[in-house]
Amino acid sequence: KAASLPTPVGKICDIGGKEVLSYADMMQKFAKLSGLRKRWIIQVPVLSPKLSSLWIGFVTPVPTSLARPLVESLISEVVADPAKSIDPIIAPPPEGFIDVEGAIKLALSRIADRDVITRWSDAAYPTAPWQKAQGDPDWAGEMVLRDRRESKTDATASSLWQAIESIGGESGWYGADWLWYLRGLLDRFVGGVGLRRGRRDPLTLRVGDSLDFWRVEEIERGVRLKLYAEMVLPGKAWLEFTIIESEGRRIVRQEASFSPRGLGGQLYWYFVLPFHVFVFPTMLRNLIRKANRTDYANS
Repeated sequence: KAASLPTPVGKICDIGGKEVLSYADMMQKFAKLSGLRKRWIIQVPVLSPKLSSLWIGFVTPVPTSLARPLVESLISEVVADPAKSIDPIIAPPPEGFIDVEGAIKLALSRIADRDVITRWSDAAYPTAPWQKAQGDPDWAGEMVLRDRRESKTDATASSLWQAIESIGGESGWYGADWLWYLRGLLDRFVGGVGLRRGRRDPLTLRVGDSLDFWRVEEIERGVRLKLYAEMVLPGKAWLEFTIIESEGRRIVRQEASFSPRGLGGQLYWYFVLPFHVFVFPTMLRNLIRKANRTDYANS
C-alpha cells in the first residue's frame, strides 16, 4: 500500500504487534508449538559473540558466519516505538496483525504442507575473489579434475529423475551416509554449513535451492541436475547427474568435478579420491535400484 499513498512520506516507521517478548520467550513458544520439551535456558554474565556463534554453528543448521551478527544483535532491543508507528499512514489490516504464536503455527503448517516458498538457507554464499564466475569462458585459466561414472539401466527416465531429484535431506545420499555425515561434521568444525540445511521440499528442487551443503546450480527437469558445493574447500566442487537415452535404455552419468585452488587444492582432491571408491559407485547403484523399485511399484 505504500506505493499507492497520495503523497510521499519521508520518515522511519515502525511496524509492531501487541506483544513484547524476549528471545527466550519466543524460543519457548516455538518449542511448545513444535511438540518439544521446555527448553533449558542458562544466562551467562558476559556476551561472547565469537564463542557463541561457533557453538550455534555446530549444533544448529545456522552457519557461524550468519550466527555471529545474530548473536551480536541480542544486546539491541527491537521494540516498536509508538511515536514512529506506521498506523496513521497505513491502517492495520481489518483482521489485525498476526501474533507470534499464530506466525509460528503458520510457518509450521506450511512446512508440513510442503508450501515453503523460500528459506533462510536459500541465500547464496558469496563467491571468493579468486573463483571463476559462472559466465567466464573455458579458457579463463581454471583447472578442473573429474570423477565420472556411468551405468546403463532399463529403469524409466521418469523414475530415475524422481530418484535424482529427491536426493539429500532426509532421503540421504543413497549409501555411505556416515561418510557424508562425517564430511558435514568436519565442515561445521571449520565454520561451514554442514549437512543440516536439508531441503526446501522433499520431492522437488529448483535453481537456487540449498541441499545440505550443496546448492542447485542448474536443473534441466527430467534430464540433468547440477549441484555446487558450499562446504569449506580449497577450491570449488560440483556434483552432476545426467540421464541419457541410449538404444532403448537409459545411461545414468554421475560426475564429481573439482577446481582446486593452488597446490593445497590438488592435494585435497587426491586425498579424498580413495573415498570416492566407496561413496560414488554405491550412490549410483542405489539410485538406480530406487528407480527400479518405483517402476516395479507402478507396474
